[in-house]
Amino acid sequence: MSAPQKSDRTIFGRLSLPERTYLTDALRTETVGGLLLLVAAVAAVVWANVPALHHSYETVRDVHLGPGALGLNLSLEHWAADGLLAVFFFVAGIELKRELVAGDLRDPRAAALPVVAAVCGMAAPALVYTLVNAFGDGSLGGWAVPTATDIAFALAVLAVIGTSLPGALRAFLLTLAVVDDLLAILIIAVFFTDDLNFAALGGAAAGLLLFWVLLRKGVRGWYVYVPLALVIWGLMYNSGVHATIAGVAMGLMLRCHRREGEAYSPGEHIEHLVRPLSAGFAVPLFALFSAGVMVSGGALGDVFARPETLGVVLGLVVGKALGIFGGTWLTARFTSASLSSELAWPDVFAVASLAGIGFTVSLLIGELAFADDALLTDEVKAAVLVGSVIAALISGVLLKIRNAKYRALWEAEERDEDEDGVPDIYQVGRPEYHLRMAALHEEKAAEHRRLAEVAAGEGAGGERPA
Repeated sequence: MSAPQKSDRTIFGRLSLPERTYLTDALRTETVGGLLLLVAAVAAVVWANVPALHHSYETVRDVHLGPGALGLNLSLEHWAADGLLAVFFFVAGIELKRELVAGDLRDPRAAALPVVAAVCGMAAPALVYTLVNAFGDGSLGGWAVPTATDIAFALAVLAVIGTSLPGALRAFLLTLAVVDDLLAILIIAVFFTDDLNFAALGGAAAGLLLFWVLLRKGVRGWYVYVPLALVIWGLMYNSGVHATIAGVAMGLMLRCHRREGEAYSPGEHIEHLVRPLSAGFAVPLFALFSAGVMVSGGALGDVFARPETLGVVLGLVVGKALGIFGGTWLTARFTSASLSSELAWPDVFAVASLAGIGFTVSLLIGELAFADDALLTDEVKAAVLVGSVIAALISGVLLKIRNAKYRALWEAEERDEDEDGVPDIYQVGRPEYHLRMAALHEEKAAEHRRLAEVAAGEGAGGERPA
């Protein structure tokens, strides 16, 4: 009996052209949004720590707006965490739906890697936090804080350090973050929901059903869906379930596969419209009102002295890196997949370290986990900032070491010598590509022959007697 043939499936191999195009567009927006997020986080820390401005920060953050009769008279901080982040999770829901029906996750074999890596990348930080607090007599309530990855912040770090990360590694990071976001929203829904208002929850469910029916009937118009989405969000908020659940639920309902004659599916079109709002406004504004914590020398020292905050830092820095790297290695070890010959396992560890930047959702979960202890909430936020910065520094150093290799791979992916808008690497072997290249070379050769004749003529003229 012959041995089974080994699959040639490659981990971090070249992306398909449609996936590369989608990834390029998505990452461009996320990178710009990540830089805005970075600016907003720094501004929040400065605003909260300058003595002359500290009280104004708290005053602005605690301003209440909204109709009290509907249970929505919320502070700006609360609006940012429950309202604006619903937009962020709406985009995450569309991303996940697209990956499931049109992206890499539609193939169960390809989906295994980011799913296993994401699960391990959330389980390991939770385990690290739990062990630190079990032995340090700390609170186990914050186990979920270090489990999230902030893709926007991670891409901002990439933009700052100038690393030309190959497309496959960027795609892995983005897909990992999408799965991570889904698991994070499930954690919020299951572990941070209490005192349910079943009437409001039933209303939200009815609203979501109507949203789904309208989509299936092909009804169009923002004036239909935006008011309905606001009603669903308000009911979800009053139900006791975290309001961001409404965002991800509506995102998952959109159709993300293309029908004949469509350049983009409705989900892709809406994501293209809403992503800049999410990355450029919603998430940075959330950071502005959530990242303003005291970072004095004593406060930073306390981060490493208290088990809850130490567990968060170690979970982000150690747990995330080991979990994602371990999940990826196990996938390669126990399946027929193999690592791309152009990359090495240290590259995977560097990206895994980059995923330790757990800013946005970690801050949100920190607020939920320690809602009854304002002082501990601020200390946990400080720990998230410290852990994210350490993870960014470690991954930045690791990525810089291999930057020359990454740049060579990136330049090969981007090269378009025939200038048709499609990278050459996707066309090698196609007759029409080689014919275009032959025509270009013949045109250049003719030009060089003409220049040679001109130069020879000028040389002969210069040798004639005066």
